[in-house]
Amino acid sequence: MSEKNYKLNTKLIHAGVHPDPTTGAIMTPIYQTSTYVQAGPGDHKGYEYARTQNPTRTVLQNALAAIENGKFGLCFGSGMAATDAVIKLLAPGDEVIVSNDLYGGTYRVMTKVFANYGIKFHFIGMQDANNITQYINSNTKMVWIETPTNPLLNVIDIAASAAICKAHNLVLVCDNTFASPYLQNPLDLGADIVLHSATKYLGGHSDVVHGALIMNDAGLEERLRFIQNSCGAVPGPHDCWLVLRGIKTLHVRMQRHCENGKAIAHYLRSHPKVGKVLWVGFEDHPNHDIAKKQMRGFGGMISFTLKNDSMDEAVAVLKKTQLFALAESLGGVESLIGHPATMTHASIPREDRVKNGLVDSLIRLSVGIEDIDDLIADLEQAIG
Repeated sequence: MSEKNYKLNTKLIHAGVHPDPTTGAIMTPIYQTSTYVQAGPGDHKGYEYARTQNPTRTVLQNALAAIENGKFGLCFGSGMAATDAVIKLLAPGDEVIVSNDLYGGTYRVMTKVFANYGIKFHFIGMQDANNITQYINSNTKMVWIETPTNPLLNVIDIAASAAICKAHNLVLVCDNTFASPYLQNPLDLGADIVLHSATKYLGGHSDVVHGALIMNDAGLEERLRFIQNSCGAVPGPHDCWLVLRGIKTLHVRMQRHCENGKAIAHYLRSHPKVGKVLWVGFEDHPNHDIAKKQMRGFGGMISFTLKNDSMDEAVAVLKKTQLFALAESLGGVESLIGHPATMTHASIPREDRVKNGLVDSLIRLSVGIEDIDDLIADLEQAIG
């Protein structure tokens, strides 16, 4: 059977990965080398210098392409390095339409770095994908979406966004970090580039920083591979090995993330001191029907506010949790709790944050895979 015909759970373990041809090792070796001996000038069997290629990275890139149903994968030293590479496809004067609820680091690199080079970014609400069309002009080259978004869990219709981009010859970039390939495959819905902070669910164990891009178009792959090699923001082989290891258990981890996320979302919604609970799986969540159509589950990311909408009370909760560790990042086996306004999204001006719904008291949870009774008990004692 061809690898492309494997079911997803099988792909996660086997696709792109083969026994080491030298030793038969079932796990891909860590090729810890900076260069490769050549039989003669230019005779390098595909490997010449480790910034350009590394066998461990090659296996991971092939595996990532397979699990996202893409043809090409490229790895980077972080999710932000992958983001940086995509924006480098653009030139001064180009414009990008971006969802207005997005990771603060993405907002920062767009507004504080690339805006200085004459690239213009329009941050707009995209819960109605048709809103994109009114911002398209002759300089528009790209549309950038997250879905679900970070941290407000907004859902954007990937297929509808892709149809608009195709009609106007625009590149659609979809950050799939929150969903992971287990829950959602944007290339199948028409996206041109899928981006991951592989630090999160793909790695899954809070022990690696990594980024990835996956695509089907050979021209895009060639341009991005040139940027990858020329600018050099590549991961080391050990980091690639850690992500390869993490991918093998993505399906079993995501199943528990989804189960625990559902239980905690319903617990929070019934809590007398909790105000708004944002979780994609609620039937009354905005664009829930779109989420049902384009996702296979609703994940373990939840944001909520307290009825007494006070930053002081939110901070008190953050300080009291014991199993939910107060830390940035997400997607690991352990549960994390965070305060986007002062942590992951501190780079976004307060006026813009609040206007989009990211209030000072918002708390974000990355629900791990611990016993659900222990997690609920931890929240119960923290919220009071």
